[in-house]
Amino acid sequence: MNFIEHMKEDIQSVFARDPAARNSFEVVTNYPGLHAIWWHRLANKLWRLKWYWLARTIASFSRWITGIEIHPGATIGRRFFIDHGMGVVIGETAVVGDDCTLYHGVTLGGTSWNKGKRHPTLENNVVVGAGAKILGPITVAAGARVGSNAVVVKNVESNSTIIGVPGRVAGHTEVNKHQAFEAYGLELGTDDPLTRAVTSMAEHSCMVETQLQIIYKSLKKSGVDLPDMKFPKLKIPDLDCDAMPCAEKQHENSE
Repeated sequence: MNFIEHMKEDIQSVFARDPAARNSFEVVTNYPGLHAIWWHRLANKLWRLKWYWLARTIASFSRWITGIEIHPGATIGRRFFIDHGMGVVIGETAVVGDDCTLYHGVTLGGTSWNKGKRHPTLENNVVVGAGAKILGPITVAAGARVGSNAVVVKNVESNSTIIGVPGRVAGHTEVNKHQAFEAYGLELGTDDPLTRAVTSMAEHSCMVETQLQIIYKSLKKSGVDLPDMKFPKLKIPDLDCDAMPCAEKQHENSE
């Protein structure tokens, strides 16, 4: 495939993934993500020919006019789309597959000063949300979604959604060509796994408290002299503590 055909593919990928795109002229002239990938293709070709200084100079020029830094040694697949783009950094040994999407502020960075593979590999159909950092020679498997501001330092399974710091699996989605595009890497209704864990612990605590309340009342009825037992109220955002069984027991005791 020649450069012109690549350009046509890139333009069509914008229409497929950005509802704000109105016509080809606007896309060609006003999308820095496209300009960055086109300059990169030229720089990468020169890099492979060992014209390192010229390749780096073109990459620096591209960064200056687009705000997107792609090392000329990085390997980029077809129909790659960078939306908004400002602050994106892609390292020398990074590999990006086909049909991938990156939003602004994304870093595909290294964690070592050693030579060799030190940047991540993104397989096909990966979406990385704004501000996310994917670090080290890890692999983000096909169809994965990385949520905004996540920090990923371990391999990611295919079709999984990663959120948080450090990145944690929040769910899995089967991805196909006809699936609706998921902006910023997040599915509707995605829950933070840490929040789910804290909620589960709170529910468990309330169940234990409820049983203690029952035992306490039974002992009091049996004539055992016991001090008043008051549990501090749970204060967890996004958790309806008043609807939990222990809250009902506390209400009964207060009466």
